Amino acid sequence: MSIVPVNQKATLDPSKRVTRRAGFTLLEITLAVAILAMMSLAIYRFVQSNLTALRASSDANAADACYNGLRDLLTAQWQSLPSGHGAMTGAPFKLNDRQRDQIQWICGAGPGLLTRYAPGEFTVSLRLQPENKKSDRLDLGFLRRPQGDSGIGHETWVPLIKNVSSLQIRYFDPQLNSWVDQWTNALRLPRLVRVTVGRSDAAVAWEAIIPLGRTPF
Repeated sequence: MSIVPVNQKATLDPSKRVTRRAGFTLLEITLAVAILAMMSLAIYRFVQSNLTALRASSDANAADACYNGLRDLLTAQWQSLPSGHGAMTGAPFKLNDRQRDQIQWICGAGPGLLTRYAPGEFTVSLRLQPENKKSDRLDLGFLRRPQGDSGIGHETWVPLIKNVSSLQIRYFDPQLNSWVDQWTNALRLPRLVRVTVGRSDAAVAWEAIIPLGRTPF
């Protein structure tokens, strides 16, 4: 009879060992999918809001660039006008049964005419005009007419800014030391011209005060 030592460990049969496989339960997978979906939705909303803000900012910058270009164009043109000879006049006219401001000046080819090769002189008007005969939208632009030609068919319209709501023009008279709403003295130019345009894309109107004399600075 053989005696087995007490401290000798029993050896298990390898075939009888229990093997546990690592894996995820259905609940864990469901929670992971839900978390990923929430993260994806948050990222999508973040990107979408940023794209919307960038698009709005880009549109606003483009609109501001149009108005800044109008200011530079008017400054370059009006500062080159000579005094006298009907160089500049301004009086309201009737459009769509309402009084609308406009300003006129006489010039040859150049910035005010928006062409370099037109012969002779033209009367150019900065004014409002309907986008078309069936539209109530107003565009701001130049109406050009050959000097001494009163024929309507010879007028050309150059739109500058689309869809504006109003146009107000005021003239600073140094003799009166005040702003006036008309300028009828063709023998001299006003000191300043203030142009205010009601914007359909902004709550605040655009305004520019343009000096007609070049400053030394």
